Amino acid sequence: MYYIVYGILYAFSLLPMAVLYLFSDLAFFILYHLSGYRKKVVMDNLERAFPEKSPEERKKIAKQFYHHFTDTFIESLKLISAGKKFLDSHATGDMELINDLAARGYNINLMAAHQFNWEYVNLYFSAYSPIPFVGIYMPLNNKIFDRIFLKMRGKFGSNLVSAQQFKHKRNEVFRERYMLALAADQNPGNPANSYWIKFMGHPAPFVMGPAKGAVLQKAAIVMTGMHRVSRGKYHFSVHLIMEDVTGHSPQELTVLYKNALEKVINEDPSNYLWSHRRWKHAWKPEYGAVME
Repeated sequence: MYYIVYGILYAFSLLPMAVLYLFSDLAFFILYHLSGYRKKVVMDNLERAFPEKSPEERKKIAKQFYHHFTDTFIESLKLISAGKKFLDSHATGDMELINDLAARGYNINLMAAHQFNWEYVNLYFSAYSPIPFVGIYMPLNNKIFDRIFLKMRGKFGSNLVSAQQFKHKRNEVFRERYMLALAADQNPGNPANSYWIKFMGHPAPFVMGPAKGAVLQKAAIVMTGMHRVSRGKYHFSVHLIMEDVTGHSPQELTVLYKNALEKVINEDPSNYLWSHRRWKHAWKPEYGAVME
């Protein structure tokens, strides 16, 4: 069954982007206007994150989000067959800071958000990283699609490790030079053991693993932001969160990541994954204080 599905999707991905975007437009109409896919979650998230905006402004952001959401899925399918020439014509990035840190012997934690299109950023940095690129990912529930996307994500040499496997493979990963890509804005499995910070003005749990790993390995921490230049074309900016983490706690570094995360979201609110319930867990007093 895998080869049948892969063959169909590969053939589909060979279509020109102009044709593929017609499918995206159709998917947008179905998801936004007909089925209302997770619309309540999206609107609730936007109301929490941007209470100062009017309902009309939030609705406009939501509508743009659904366009970006369906575009991202279609663009990701295109990457099944697309090569480096296609990537270079649709994605650019700032590599000066990355190259400088690598040249000076640093390992790098490349922190990201669930911005569109994260599949492009994985391929771009894996293609151009001066040191081995390691991507941490969450497996898809559908095993066939998970295998297809894993093949696509690894086409330029990315060493992909699932979040579940990472604790068992981290010694292997940390044995050599690395740039480790992490999107640490997902809900942690256990909110009681998480670090609670006010995210967009509301308490939210953050995983501590990325910051603990950076402290342990003395890795420089860099944030990447994903910017839509035009439909299907992206630019990835990077800025330094912390070069020398010596003497800094994982809690402090997690707050700095949270601040960077809020900044890239505010720069383009519609380009963030609002269908993800970031405030799924409610804070309880036994979880401890909530940091700003």
